[in-house]
Amino acid sequence: MNTTSPYGSWKSPITSDLIVSGTVGLGQIAMDESDIYWVEGRPSEAGRSVIVRRTPDGKITDVTPQPFNVRTRVHEYGGGSFAVAGGVVYFSHFADQRIYCQALDSQPEPLTPAAKNCYADMIVDRQRNRLICVREDGAGEGESVNTIVSINLDNGEDIQILTQGNDFYASPRLSPDGSRLSWISWNHPNMPWDGTELWVAEIKSGGSLGEKYLVAGGADESIFQPEWSPDGVLYFVSDKSNWWNFYRTVNLSLQEKPEVEPLCEMAAEFGLPQWVFGMSTYAMVSKSKIICTYTQQGKWHLASLDLTTKQLTIIELPYTDISSVKAQGETVVFLAGSPTESTAIVKLNLASGEREILRKSSDLSIDSGYLSVPEMLEFPTENGLTAFGFFYPPKNQDFAAPAGEKPPLVVKSHGGPTAATSSGMNLRIQYWTSRGFAVLDVNYGGSTGYGREYRRRLQNSWGIVDVDDCANGAKYLAAKNLVDGERMAIAGGSAGGYTTLCALTFRDVFKAGASYYGVSDLEALATDTHKFEARYLDGLIGPYPERKDLYVERSPIHSAERLSCPVIFFQGLEDKVVPPNQAEMMVEILKAKGLPVAYVTYEGEQHGFRRAENIKRTLDGEFYFYSRVFKFELAEPVEEVPIYNL
Repeated sequence: MNTTSPYGSWKSPITSDLIVSGTVGLGQIAMDESDIYWVEGRPSEAGRSVIVRRTPDGKITDVTPQPFNVRTRVHEYGGGSFAVAGGVVYFSHFADQRIYCQALDSQPEPLTPAAKNCYADMIVDRQRNRLICVREDGAGEGESVNTIVSINLDNGEDIQILTQGNDFYASPRLSPDGSRLSWISWNHPNMPWDGTELWVAEIKSGGSLGEKYLVAGGADESIFQPEWSPDGVLYFVSDKSNWWNFYRTVNLSLQEKPEVEPLCEMAAEFGLPQWVFGMSTYAMVSKSKIICTYTQQGKWHLASLDLTTKQLTIIELPYTDISSVKAQGETVVFLAGSPTESTAIVKLNLASGEREILRKSSDLSIDSGYLSVPEMLEFPTENGLTAFGFFYPPKNQDFAAPAGEKPPLVVKSHGGPTAATSSGMNLRIQYWTSRGFAVLDVNYGGSTGYGREYRRRLQNSWGIVDVDDCANGAKYLAAKNLVDGERMAIAGGSAGGYTTLCALTFRDVFKAGASYYGVSDLEALATDTHKFEARYLDGLIGPYPERKDLYVERSPIHSAERLSCPVIFFQGLEDKVVPPNQAEMMVEILKAKGLPVAYVTYEGEQHGFRRAENIKRTLDGEFYFYSRVFKFELAEPVEEVPIYNL
């Protein structure tokens, strides 16, 4: 029989201790003959990322030993941090950003010299005994310099620049016969989802590149994940039709402008915003078949694409979130999850249909009676348009709320802002819903997964469109009597933290909020951030300093007098993307105004929290803060956070 208790006061088995102790992050996947490798992020090991290997007999072992942390700082967000060939792994170590080489059953040895360089997106050129990768050189004055380089595997001091001159590079890929190299590049102020170019060059006998040729792309076309087929055809994803769809080159002679052929034109996204290196939504199975994943209306599907007939065939699987697709023959490996299944590394045999879970991000077994299954929500917003999100109602099989009570709401604003939330299991959301909160996870205008036009709604409108969509989503739920309109909060990290602070400052919808390393001063962000995002705001706000007025107008720090509700701030003290002073300025203003405010900082954390104890402290801290603001009793005590003015 259910116990009657107010929303927020429900006792939940999904505790912060459970979440951090039983969860790992699963990342980059690689296949080397019959072995499968991946990266695990481990909060219980101070956030260290480890390369893990699985052999055909099912044995799983760590490859990289303590204290190695497999993570690169190229573009600050990293990704593409390792490569493997012939049983030898090559990886970037976070502490010194050198590339290390490690044969199986041996210790890592440094390959590259100690220098102010970072490396990412590595591939092994076995024909020439070298690595090819993106290098970010921070040794000079001003911005770092990005290039594609080769690194001699016999002598890591021998590093040659293969191509240079653009602001950014990604996805170097060798043709099957090793005669050609393809890559994508782009320049300020574009981000890779705005416009990139796909290039190809022949490789000369000495290993340098010949004349390069533009294959596709431009300032207003985003190219994603170029890949070569076994017979030497270059495939890629482009959003030239508004949707990230498949294309291939026809008769790539490099003597004239290549012909490009669309393969599967549909209102679906086969690409992703390239925030990190090594992203993969498809893989070549053979010269006549691709295995791919795509999203429509917030749900991801796995499918095979026949390259002869151009027929797309869906592979029915119990997942709603699929990524990082790799293939070796008929064996496909990918990351997948659903609202009730945690993210896992899945191996699928295309011939037999046999599916095997290789590793779960969490081995926790949680009764479905405590899991809230989201509803895909489309709701009205400004200018006669609609926006999207996932609505999670409260769910706990042991409790019911008093008659007539409506649940408090937390609106989640994702980071990026060019990114998207998904419906895959998120225990940090279930933490809330199992305690009696409703959650709305918003894919506001500017999010990916809904086409280029939807993504460009934020053009010159960051701090307006995203805020309106979050506020309108909350008001829509309140109008439907699904949540308590007087107990609505908003929370977000990074760019989502900016949306949160704008919503609290410039709108009168939310009664509390939580900012995770959020932006409060756009001018400071424009003048004090890393190269990758140094001109990002040109498209989101306007050029700086020419439109300084907009930066001031849309910065919560300059309108803090309009903020009239409690806020809690969480901040890593080594954050280079959004430095701590962004939060500290807001905290001091709110303290002076007499508003309830809390400020929780973490030594050693950068942009995002990776240590178990800090993730736990953050979850419980936000929950404790709302318990004091919305005045409900906690079912169990959690570590308190100091709250000023309360």
